[in-house]
Amino acid sequence: MGNWFVLIAGRSSRQGVSLNKSKLEGEYVAEISTIRISPEDAERLGIKSGDRVRLRNSNGEVVVRCEVARPDELSPGVLFMAYGEHSSRLMGGDTQGTGMPDSKGIDVELIPLGGPEPDGGAE
Repeated sequence: MGNWFVLIAGRSSRQGVSLNKSKLEGEYVAEISTIRISPEDAERLGIKSGDRVRLRNSNGEVVVRCEVARPDELSPGVLFMAYGEHSSRLMGGDTQGTGMPDSKGIDVELIPLGGPEPDGGAE
């Protein structure tokens, strides 16, 4: 079986700052295309900051860049991703009448893919 994690999607301060520059390129796209993983999980899986990983569940699949979080930032077994195109692909469509799909506690399988793409980006 794969490496299963709980994904938490939400706004990040880097996302907010970079949104003022451009939502179509640069820092904003990099922020919404990156997951954060605990140092313990990164070490266990042999993942370094900048490596690519595939996340998938019954709702969808994405390839994103991985960043190792600070030791006090995430618990083992939990991933964080800023709201955006990639996190939306992993969320279900049910909003329970709120207009916003569940973005916390999303079960995802993580598959390490190795180093960064030659252009430095994620798919």
